[in-house]
Amino acid sequence: MDMRPTLLVIAHGSRDPRHAATVSALCTRVRALRPGLRVEVGYLDFNAPRVPRVLERLSADGVRDVVALPLLLTRAFHAKCDIPAVLREAASRLPLLHIRQADVLGPSPLLIAALERRLEEAGLRPGDRSSTGVVLASAGSSDPEAIAVIAEIAREWRRTADWCAVRPAFASASLPRTADAVRALRAEGVGRVAVAPYVIAPGFLPDQIAAGAREARADLLAPALGPAPEIARLLLQRYLFTQCDRSIGTLCA
Repeated sequence: MDMRPTLLVIAHGSRDPRHAATVSALCTRVRALRPGLRVEVGYLDFNAPRVPRVLERLSADGVRDVVALPLLLTRAFHAKCDIPAVLREAASRLPLLHIRQADVLGPSPLLIAALERRLEEAGLRPGDRSSTGVVLASAGSSDPEAIAVIAEIAREWRRTADWCAVRPAFASASLPRTADAVRALRAEGVGRVAVAPYVIAPGFLPDQIAAGAREARADLLAPALGPAPEIARLLLQRYLFTQCDRSIGTLCA
């Protein structure tokens, strides 16, 4: 019997079928990196199976140790409130199941590598960097901590790479919007503007980012991060760290 904890990837869910398809493809890549590791997916909303049902099934299968990994890029409401509440409720009903919540995915150098991969796939050449301004476009949040993290990622990406500029933008809840960030870079004289969506899967808010990029006539629009190899490796990093450090994220002894 495989004694490794089961990895439960917790996704938000979406009415857009591309969302679940992307999550499934990402988990398939994770399984390929760690043959034999049980990787399950649970959703908070819109899609099935929901997180409590997955945990009930795991407990019925005799699983006793689960690492619950939020498929989120920042520590905002879902990571701080929704997911812990769902896991605590499940743990209270499933006393034999030991559940630990892993940290969110960002920030991480692997996310930057995935962003750069997607920009290159969209047509950006290595020699274009010094004349290109990048709009780092995230879904947005009303959580000041999450907004500050996006702004810091933009500053650090600009500092460590050869971009002309990197500016944050948001599809909801916060400003500036993607189109406004593109226009601001143009007004500053930036010759080429690329939009890099800081989102994992397609859906309503990523579509808003894409619409803003088209509205402001950005030169390049990268796709969502999706099942990029770097994202799969990052999921395993978070899983292994939580698995090894049994002092963190314990919800049910």
